[in-house]
Amino acid sequence: MDSGVIQNLMLGFSVALKWQNFCMMIVGSALGTVLGMLPGLGPSTGIALLLPLTFVMPPEMALITMCAVYYGAMFGGSRSSILLNIPGDGAAVASCFDGYPMSQQGRAEAALAISAIASFIGGLISCVAFVVVAMPVARFALRFGPPEYFVLMVFALAATAAISKDQLVKGLIAMFIGLALTTVGIDLQSGVQRFTFGSAELQSGIDFVVVIIGVYGLGEILYEYHTLRAKGETHVQHKFGRIWITWEDWKRCWLPILRQTPVGFFIGVLPGAGGTIAAMMSYNNEKQLSRHPEEFGKGAIEGLAAPEAANNACSIGAMIPMFTLGVPGSGTTAVMLGALMIYGLQPGPLLFEHNPEIAWGVIASFFLGNVICAIINLPLAGLLVRVLSVPPRVLYPLVVGMAFLGVYTINYSASEFLLLSGLGLLGYFMKCYKIPTAPLILAIVVGASMEQSFRQSLLLSDGSASVFFRSSICNVLWLLAVLSVAWPFISDWLKKRKANNN
Repeated sequence: MDSGVIQNLMLGFSVALKWQNFCMMIVGSALGTVLGMLPGLGPSTGIALLLPLTFVMPPEMALITMCAVYYGAMFGGSRSSILLNIPGDGAAVASCFDGYPMSQQGRAEAALAISAIASFIGGLISCVAFVVVAMPVARFALRFGPPEYFVLMVFALAATAAISKDQLVKGLIAMFIGLALTTVGIDLQSGVQRFTFGSAELQSGIDFVVVIIGVYGLGEILYEYHTLRAKGETHVQHKFGRIWITWEDWKRCWLPILRQTPVGFFIGVLPGAGGTIAAMMSYNNEKQLSRHPEEFGKGAIEGLAAPEAANNACSIGAMIPMFTLGVPGSGTTAVMLGALMIYGLQPGPLLFEHNPEIAWGVIASFFLGNVICAIINLPLAGLLVRVLSVPPRVLYPLVVGMAFLGVYTINYSASEFLLLSGLGLLGYFMKCYKIPTAPLILAIVVGASMEQSFRQSLLLSDGSASVFFRSSICNVLWLLAVLSVAWPFISDWLKKRKANNN
């Protein structure tokens, strides 16, 4: 780590330790932990609902708060997995496999403790990796022109849409819906109105925040409310002993935590992969490496520690492409990327040059935020899990009210309510038919800049499409985009071939 990076990191700590920013970091971490615990909510929904509240904050404070909500939710997501066998979000699914059996065996305290410890270690190691990797990636990104940015966005969309063979078509549908929504409004280059249907309110386009709150916030709540009857009432343990682990537990967990943290960090850097894939992959890896794989799924503590370390590492890793390339690594960072643009900040290498206090202030807050989250999720865990006893029939209407209030404060226009309701229904039906929302959100975020990069590239080449193959960067990104779409099919073929050979 060179002296320039250390100097910039010290600048970042001076920003993050300002009392206003530090207080909002604590508030964001606590809110994120609570939102992560509540089934149906989670980091994406939480940040989407809180986004309008950050408009009155300075950019660095707003981003520090949203980041705190993000990794706070990563810490908190396992609480409902351990105590209710209901994951707070997708990244906490793997925590159900051994966390809930531990709770059933009377080891809820150890499960709550190791999930917080593993999350803290995974997050802290990833923070160091972020500092080491961020500047080289940002310098490399300076070589990107309009063609490279266009192909990079094609790769990001392809990677997000093609998470699995079964989801490929649905992912592409979501992506095209998102791209279609970005074309609504007046075309900035020609001045032509597109898909406004004579509505003056649509001339400025569909606000990004309305889409986020509608699809993620309202859509998730409508789906969770609809499925309440099928889930039935749940009862949560309220009284706990000392929330900590034994030396024997630690000996079983320290190596899995160190092994799976790099896995989570690397998956976080990949566009569209996300915490769910990181957690599931780390769980499967650890099961294969374990000397006692038969214990997994029956309360093996390392089966909880590995995915918790990986999904927290993933949340930090997902910030790298967002800050250095302007491409989000997850659905949550897609929401945050939209927030950056709302503040007039252009994510990418120039962010580190023109606004170092913002970029490095947020990076420094990662270190402090992980410590705060560890404090919240260890000594205060017994108090926080009481939130799980709030009846969903009371909680969800409150969240819906917050969604409508937040949308109204954007433009103080009641016409936004119609858009919000329509997008909420869209999010609900996408959830019902298992259409992933991440490609839609990513397409909404990058759609406008993708179109501008495409047009600029054609202007540079007098209309020749060869400009998109002009450099080795473009060619590598095209190859990666094709592999992203083809890999689920290749992987399936390799599995079948291996099964036939056996």
